Amino acid sequence: MAGPSDRGFRRRDAEGAAIFAAGRRFDLVATSANGQPAFGAYLRGPDGIAHGIGLSVLTLAGDRISGLTRFDTAVLPRFGPPRSLPNR
Repeated sequence: MAGPSDRGFRRRDAEGAAIFAAGRRFDLVATSANGQPAFGAYLRGPDGIAHGIGLSVLTLAGDRISGLTRFDTAVLPRFGPPRSLPNR
């Protein structure tokens, strides 16, 4: 089983700029993991098919997000979301 990503938030500014640049289009699919809210993240390609790029699990403290753990694409089917989404 794939473990959490070792990419921390320390590099978020540079990574965020690269991920969200160039008009990329993302889709999110809500699910849950171990009783916690989670979502599968997908990057839509030029062919219109959205390919999974990981699963993010939120840790909540009251009504706030206190943590986020990201897993690679391999775990998506275990928590419900498919590895890819069809062309729309």
